Amino acid sequence: MKNILLAITLFLVLLVSGCATQQNAAETANKGWCEGVKIAFFPGGSEGGSFATIVYNGARLAESDLGADVEYVWSGWNTDKMVTQFKEEIDKNPDAIAMMGHPGEELLGPFIDEAERKGIIVTLQNVDLSEIREKYVDKGFGYAGQVVYDSGLTLGKASAVKFELKEGDEAIVFGLLSEAGRGARTQGCIDGLEEKGIEVSYEEFPKEVNANPDSDEGIAFFKESLKKYPNAKLLITDHGGATAAAPKILAEIGKEPGEIIVTGFDLSAKTVEGIRSGYIGLISDQQPFLQGYLPILQACMSKKYGFAGLYIDTGVGLVDSSNVELLAELAEKQIR
Repeated sequence: MKNILLAITLFLVLLVSGCATQQNAAETANKGWCEGVKIAFFPGGSEGGSFATIVYNGARLAESDLGADVEYVWSGWNTDKMVTQFKEEIDKNPDAIAMMGHPGEELLGPFIDEAERKGIIVTLQNVDLSEIREKYVDKGFGYAGQVVYDSGLTLGKASAVKFELKEGDEAIVFGLLSEAGRGARTQGCIDGLEEKGIEVSYEEFPKEVNANPDSDEGIAFFKESLKKYPNAKLLITDHGGATAAAPKILAEIGKEPGEIIVTGFDLSAKTVEGIRSGYIGLISDQQPFLQGYLPILQACMSKKYGFAGLYIDTGVGLVDSSNVELLAELAEKQIR
């Protein structure tokens, strides 16, 4: 009888203890379980930019949900500026830095090593640096974004197939081959077209156009580029902001919707309107909102609980006139 009473007593103690633990966990979650963790976050572009704003919105929601203390570092898609800013953030000694991988492993590698030596968690969004990530994955170095080369390859092939381009047809790819990490997607676009027998001409975005595609400089750049290739049937803009700006640019230089096929990257309110108007034929959606939310979550999980880096491919597929209305409302809210 004593043994039975002892067992019942022990069961009740464990039950009460378990309930108290669950209650404490709930209270901690309600307070923001990542409170006090300082994170520097790179949205990549400039404030108000179509792609960078969606990344930023994802990060802001994570900041609100988790309670982290986040500083936002805007770079205007300038890789030299990104490297300089990254060094400056290391000197501030935050708990974590969520970084764009655009400058590449050679430029960022030594500074990532420095950050890791100081105990700063580094994680990436948008462009992966696989060798460095593998080196520090056990310390919370993760990645949220597309497989950039594969993304470009998919769009290049799909553009040729969807619009029934034939072997020998001409296309222009506008991109960023000069950027060690970021340029892989541009190369994928070129390879995808060439696999289908398309003759590809390439134009590199100047830095000022990369930063602001629908500026006067951007319009002049596209106008002069299109003059060089009067027989081009397709242009791919490997740049979310340039894809969003393409309808405005083409209209200003006198091109009608569909006169030249435009495909590119990243869903936004502007690209939705571009698809509706007929100026944009196809885009690859990499769900940039997740590239904002998930790195903040990664940094918090690693700092608070020691979790290793997570690799998350945020690419979801292709969007055109057949499915754009399913996503239009969320795109207008700068979530998709």
